[in-house]
Amino acid sequence: MATTATTTTHIPFSPPLSKLSSPHNHYHHFKVSILTPTRIPTLRIQAMGDQLGEFGARDPFPAEIESAFAEKVLGNVDTEHKILIPTVSALSLSQQECTPISPLQDPMSKDDAQKLLKKVLGWRLLDEEVGLKLQCLWKLRDFKCGVELVNRIYKVTESCGHFPDVHLEQNQVRAELWTESLGGLSMTDFIVAAKIDEIKTSDLVPRKRVWA
Repeated sequence: MATTATTTTHIPFSPPLSKLSSPHNHYHHFKVSILTPTRIPTLRIQAMGDQLGEFGARDPFPAEIESAFAEKVLGNVDTEHKILIPTVSALSLSQQECTPISPLQDPMSKDDAQKLLKKVLGWRLLDEEVGLKLQCLWKLRDFKCGVELVNRIYKVTESCGHFPDVHLEQNQVRAELWTESLGGLSMTDFIVAAKIDEIKTSDLVPRKRVWA
């Protein structure tokens, strides 16, 4: 049985600098002990406190400064850096906030609704006399699980102030979304549908059979 010996390998580790951190921050070194078999040649790395300073954080040599190397690469010292905040359109539907709906606005067109339908899972588009609707069905283990799902849907939609029409039948839940004041769909309906999609249902749906 081969014996093993503990070889201490010193590896200097510096976390990456964030865009807002100071270039003069100092970082601690982490010491990693690696257990290696005695038959394998061991390697001792000793790279702490060398003349170059931290990896990736040293001052340029005089010859490098004279060569004006910084002007030949991207990211010069006077480069302007901007932190861009994502716009609402860049956020997923579930991250957007529901805004008040004006009764004067027009309902969403069917073409726009079909494009947004790709961003919600399990929902389908209904074209009824009252206008376009979103509908989703869940098959659950039993009636008790159906009641639990209805409660979870209510908790998610409560903060939005826009509630779906929910139907509970034995072990099945059906939810329908539309904006009644517009006679069709609005962006709010898709935002609420995306938030409902994030509800955990794995503990409510029927369990898969496992065959021995």
